[in-house]
Amino acid sequence: MRLMGAVLAGGRSSRFGSDKAQAMLEGRTLLDHAVEALGRHVETVVVCGRQVEGMIGLADRPAADMGPLGGLNAALHHALAQGYDAVLTTGCDVPAYPDGLAQALIGPEPAILKGQQLAGFWPASLAGELDAHLAEDNNRSIRGWLERVGARIVDRPEFVLPNINRPEDLQALAKDSR
Repeated sequence: MRLMGAVLAGGRSSRFGSDKAQAMLEGRTLLDHAVEALGRHVETVVVCGRQVEGMIGLADRPAADMGPLGGLNAALHHALAQGYDAVLTTGCDVPAYPDGLAQALIGPEPAILKGQQLAGFWPASLAGELDAHLAEDNNRSIRGWLERVGARIVDRPEFVLPNINRPEDLQALAKDSR
């Protein structure tokens, strides 16, 4: 199976107060950490929702400010066009992707990690379905999309991913990593 990785990085970071993707952890941006962590499990990684020098950047589809589904949609269409079977996703504020997580998510249908909806597995064949979903009158929530496609919720407590929503969360993570 050909897997592409996608880091969803088009959010507004409103609770964080500044661009989370560019926040620093151990001398590197959170985005750099996320790309590297996910990259160990896939053939290539794209960044959705922004352009970053030296990386493949995809504009959210069909437009910006559609939340994570706009980034996922761009990734699915890119994966389909490039001959990938599926996409593994993570958020730009998740600087870890533990060994074994990809295998836990991969299966015949889409899946997310319980408690971390951006850590997901998405067959590229869902690209047209997500286009249709985003064209409809709905709130564009991840939950609505999960229900529509019958995604599995993978409950694996050993896969704890950092959740960075506020500067204090980043500070606590930096302190713990010392």
